[in-house]
Amino acid sequence: MDTYKEFKQQADDSASALDDVASLSQQQPTERRTRSRRRRAAAVATALLLVAVALGVGLGVGLRHRKSVADDASATIAPTSQRAPLAVQTPPESNFVLKGQTAMSAEAPTTRYYDFVVQQRDGAPDGFNKSMLVVNGMYPGPTIEANVDDRIVVNVTNLLPNATTIHWHGLYQRGTPWYDGTNAITQCGIPPGASMIYNFTLSGWYGSTWWHSHYSTQYTDGISGAIVIHNRTQELAEPVDGELSIQLSDLYHRFSTDLLHQYLSRAGMTGQGLEGVTQGNEPVPDAGTINGVGQWGNYTSAYSNYTLGSNSTYRLRLANTGSFAAASFSVDDHPLIVVEADGVLVEPYQVSSLTIDVAQRYSVLLRTNQTAGAYWMRYTVSQDAFTYTENGGSYDIRGVLRYGVGASALPVDSATGADLSLQSMDTSRLVPAEAQNPPPANNFYTFSLSMQNTADNHWLAFVNSTSWSPLQGQATLLDQWAATTRGASTNDSQLIVTIPDANETQVVQVVYNNLDDGDHPFHLHGYKFFIMGQGAGRYTGQALNEVNPMRRDTALFPAYTYAVIRFIADNPFNILPQAQAALLENAPPVLQEQCATIRSLNAAAAA
Repeated sequence: MDTYKEFKQQADDSASALDDVASLSQQQPTERRTRSRRRRAAAVATALLLVAVALGVGLGVGLRHRKSVADDASATIAPTSQRAPLAVQTPPESNFVLKGQTAMSAEAPTTRYYDFVVQQRDGAPDGFNKSMLVVNGMYPGPTIEANVDDRIVVNVTNLLPNATTIHWHGLYQRGTPWYDGTNAITQCGIPPGASMIYNFTLSGWYGSTWWHSHYSTQYTDGISGAIVIHNRTQELAEPVDGELSIQLSDLYHRFSTDLLHQYLSRAGMTGQGLEGVTQGNEPVPDAGTINGVGQWGNYTSAYSNYTLGSNSTYRLRLANTGSFAAASFSVDDHPLIVVEADGVLVEPYQVSSLTIDVAQRYSVLLRTNQTAGAYWMRYTVSQDAFTYTENGGSYDIRGVLRYGVGASALPVDSATGADLSLQSMDTSRLVPAEAQNPPPANNFYTFSLSMQNTADNHWLAFVNSTSWSPLQGQATLLDQWAATTRGASTNDSQLIVTIPDANETQVVQVVYNNLDDGDHPFHLHGYKFFIMGQGAGRYTGQALNEVNPMRRDTALFPAYTYAVIRFIADNPFNILPQAQAALLENAPPVLQEQCATIRSLNAAAAA
């Protein structure tokens, strides 16, 4: 295989990873609930090597990332006291104002090269100074915008004192499961001071998604960014005049591993101001950001803001890139038309606002046909899952959209808010624009998700009474590479189910019973699944929707409910359902499913 340098020599649009951060980020192919509480523990099941793993939200296990590093890729890590801390930069507008499908479709298929340098810096996204982990010195990190027939090559250089990985959320990784970026599942972490090249095609995937660290709790501290993939022949309900990437994220002022260690301790989240908090209560965020900018305390003068054209239609690509809380989004006096969910086009659905659960993405159309002026984008950090009050918490975050006025105009503060003549989005009303009926299932599995206090008084998440912790320096995919049988390749304590390799198409149906008192977002790596049915209590054979059910890669399973999903197992991978909440990622329940064909795939790749 060609080396990365050889790839770069062939590319006219290559750029150095250590150039000035602002110019680098502008180069865009270098483009860029107590026991009775309500608790939305963001649990995400991932499908990798067919793996259903938790969405890797930020608060996971791991050593603390606490030392400063130099900009130079060859620099060694020095104690904080020996050098001034590096500052997190605000990304340029070009990181969020997209080229869009019309312009991108005019470009020939190509290989797009990116350099990601991961390091620790000090930043203040909402005015509160904190330690962050970022890519290319900025938060959020570089946007990847490409066409469905492009190849993506990303050279990741790790300047942290801990290992790292980058996961490409939702992308299929057909034929390249080792580039999915899930620590201890598809790869070992990239060691400190080392680099790794991710090199993959998009395999027909298009839509709105994101990339993030899938190592410990790193993405809670800032390692994330947007991915936008255009389909050359895709037709929306109406043409659009421009596209924006809008990334919504909750924000913690404390470093994520500090929170994780306290959360997993026998005492739990206790201390000053937390006298009523009990073990198992998840850490509550302090604030939130829109495209990396928020308002907290007296810091209320900075906003993400964009100037649009009048009488135009814009596609806003929304993503909840947070770690714990759902995000409610609206634009004052403007209805929003939902046209995409997790890379699946849906029948146009007009709403006043929409709630986006952790790791979900939506595209909405916004028409600039109101009175010329500036309007608030409103992002409310949902407090439904909060089990205690965070002193000083600020959860109403704003950004600005304007048209027909000067570029410095701000909205007249009012309580108008969203268009109340419309209802908020109801996900049960989402219908795929391209009808597809699921084939009958021939593989059936049932899994129960719960949160339990163990005999040694630790609060952990379980799938079928099994919890999991990543083995550092080891990966399930590597085990399978050398394996001849399941028993010879995996630890008996792991919950692993093998999907048979047969001549007939393997269609998997999974029943998830959420026995927890918190809601759980669920994500499947490598696939989009059919949502066959959901309801209260356990699944006992209730009727399923066999006619064009919603398809997506991330869904919410509410407390004390069941969900039935189905997918065609045609992408050799590992599937691992795992608790998804920035903190549950380190004490998660995990189920791994593997395709029998993965061994032959690995053998072919090694040849």
